[in-house]
Amino acid sequence: MKTTIMIVDDDLDVRQSIMDVFGDEGYEVFGAGGGQEALKIVNQENIDLIFLDIWMPDLDGMQVLQQLKAVHPEIPVVMISGHGTIETAVQSTKLGAFDFIEKPVSLEKLVITAKNALTIYHLQQENLRLKERFQHKPQLIGQSPVMQELQQQIAVVGPTNGWVLITGENGTGKELVARAIHRLSHRADKPFVDVNCAAIPENLIESELLGYEKGAFTGATNRKKGKFEQAHEGTIFLDEIGDMSLNTQAKILRVLQEQSLNRLGSTKTITIDVRVIAATNKNLETEIARGNFREDLYYRLNVIPMHVPPLRERQNDIPLLAKQFMSHYARGKGEPNKQLAPEIMPILQQYNWPGNVRELKNLMERLAIMSPASMISSHDLPHYVRGKESKTAIASAGDDYPNSQFYTDHLSEAVSKFEKYYLAKKLKEFDGNISRTAIQIGITRRNLHRKIKALSINSHQKD
Repeated sequence: MKTTIMIVDDDLDVRQSIMDVFGDEGYEVFGAGGGQEALKIVNQENIDLIFLDIWMPDLDGMQVLQQLKAVHPEIPVVMISGHGTIETAVQSTKLGAFDFIEKPVSLEKLVITAKNALTIYHLQQENLRLKERFQHKPQLIGQSPVMQELQQQIAVVGPTNGWVLITGENGTGKELVARAIHRLSHRADKPFVDVNCAAIPENLIESELLGYEKGAFTGATNRKKGKFEQAHEGTIFLDEIGDMSLNTQAKILRVLQEQSLNRLGSTKTITIDVRVIAATNKNLETEIARGNFREDLYYRLNVIPMHVPPLRERQNDIPLLAKQFMSHYARGKGEPNKQLAPEIMPILQQYNWPGNVRELKNLMERLAIMSPASMISSHDLPHYVRGKESKTAIASAGDDYPNSQFYTDHLSEAVSKFEKYYLAKKLKEFDGNISRTAIQIGITRRNLHRKIKALSINSHQKD
């Protein structure tokens, strides 16, 4: 998208001559003959810089400047006047003007001023993006083989412009993977816009993604850029993409294919340049078979598939994560760092972590707050983590399971045995067919292959 400049002056000749100069410089230029018209254009278009005359018949420039700064404080405004005084210049600067130029204007000075104003504007926007990036301090942590493999994939994929589909259970860190990919890309200094498709109501997701014009629907009192437009030249992260309705999927597919969109209530086509990273905790192939997800959208997104392993598959990373979360909480609160007693780690490693890394992080914060001692012991852990009820829970799983082999003091061992038994039984049920079994149990073929190998299952597999 081109940089846009608006010239506001009631003198048509002056306005047109300035517009011609900036048009020749390669800018997209808008003109307004008065203050009211200028305010209307700002609410309809993406304006990056405004040259504003002070003396106008409807609203004078000072009034327009005040209203602009109240609604769009980020847009730089350069004041122009043929009756300028030092007092007027000082007043306009106090109201937020970037600069003050006296008439008759030097066209060369206008161009130089525009470049300076836009440079500072872009630096301010970049600064805001950097602040946003550093607010998200959590990084991918892990030294286990599966995490090393994932980090190697990120290192390869990041610098490319390839679209990525990230799969994994809730709480595994799919957004962290997406942000890591963005940081390594040539778009790192551009916006990273995340959209939680599951959190936005169905009747609002289209307007959130595409944006809308003033009056497009009841409650649309101003123009609003959509998430795709906000992510221009950067990355858009569509989290929980599997929760989108089929109707919204069709509209998003069109945007992705054409790299352009129309805001709601507008016929103007806006070209966008975005890298798309999507994530889901669902098996999209299964959702396609059930008619819940578009096959063409799946193949459009699934250019580079990546899988984030659950915490139970990377138990060796748990001590590192637990200590990191504990020290991170202490630093954030300015409190002494509490230590974890050595006997805690084996207990944490044997727990199944259904909430994955997010659950571990929440537990560490709870322990830091609720444990009075500086050394946190195993007695501070919740009963369900200590595994007091594991044997009872396993024994009640069903009479058709060989319960005797699950009587063990280690939950991780019991889970591993059960998983091996379950997968072997399902593979047998589908005569060793990997694809059919994967669809039935809701995981990818690749993930099933990996589990078969890791658990040493004799599958007599067929693809």
